[in-house]
Amino acid sequence: MLATAAKATFSAARTFATANAPRILITGACGQIGTEFVTLLRKKYGVENVIASDLRFPNREFQTSGPSAFLDVTDKNNVTRLVAENGITWIIHLGALLSAIGEKMPQKALEVNVHGSENIIEVARQYKCRLYIPSTIGAFGPSTPKEMTPDETIMRPTTMYGVSKVHLELLGEYYHRTQGLDFRSCRYPGIISNKALPGGGTTDYAIDIFYEAIKHHHYTCFLGPDTPLPMMYMPDCLRGTLELIEADRSKLTQCVYNIAAMTFTPAQLAENIKKYMPDFTIDYKPDSRQAIADSWPYSLDDSHARKDWGWKEEYDMDALTRDMLTEIEKKLMNAKN
Repeated sequence: MLATAAKATFSAARTFATANAPRILITGACGQIGTEFVTLLRKKYGVENVIASDLRFPNREFQTSGPSAFLDVTDKNNVTRLVAENGITWIIHLGALLSAIGEKMPQKALEVNVHGSENIIEVARQYKCRLYIPSTIGAFGPSTPKEMTPDETIMRPTTMYGVSKVHLELLGEYYHRTQGLDFRSCRYPGIISNKALPGGGTTDYAIDIFYEAIKHHHYTCFLGPDTPLPMMYMPDCLRGTLELIEADRSKLTQCVYNIAAMTFTPAQLAENIKKYMPDFTIDYKPDSRQAIADSWPYSLDDSHARKDWGWKEEYDMDALTRDMLTEIEKKLMNAKN
């Protein structure tokens, strides 16, 4: 099935709408960020220039909306074939098991997040691709400074997800320094989307809460009320990511950047929702994800991203809340019709 899907993709991807456009492979294309990033990149660079790959596809429409391939990133031979036969010049590697899921399946997270990334990095080196792989605030740990955490600091994560991302960052920097690989990465805070459903991350309460507010006017949060975490709305995440990928390499002073937008607690987000839904209520039943959240920073110093490639967020907590309530209400209403 993989070979058949890949072969179909190869033939479709050989014709490019714009001669000078990059030829882009996205792994993890069906994840929270991937689903929206594929759309953005195809709109900018042409449908045929962006191959969406994953282990699964949510529906036939997504799979047939442009070039696609079933791809297991732990299979280096298939990664190599997909890149070589399509003339790929940019790889955007989003495939990973997130924090909470990674703790339930640490061996699988090790295989996908570490060995999969090693394969992607080596293939990118071999074919001289520009490579973007996101990192995360999960790469930090309890001994990391909590306030305005800098780009370079103590990194002793307590989760398999975090360990895998520290490995990724160091390996990417090593390949950049010794092999000339054009490796780029952002450490994402919690990413909040009105389109993709929560994907197993510790910050996903900030998505769940809006669905439950609209459907039931109540939410039971798996983190305590006073747990501050850095967050970002998806439109800012997509724009910032693309700005870094497109940036002139000569202006980048490092490979890995913090990127930030806002910090809030569950209680603060709930109070903001109450401004628009006065009858909304919340209670708290912290679970195993609380320990993960407690090990992460409260806020990030992203001054290097702002200086080197002009990063600046557009959404604060209030703008995020208004947009999430509006868009999710529309989504749920459309699902009923």
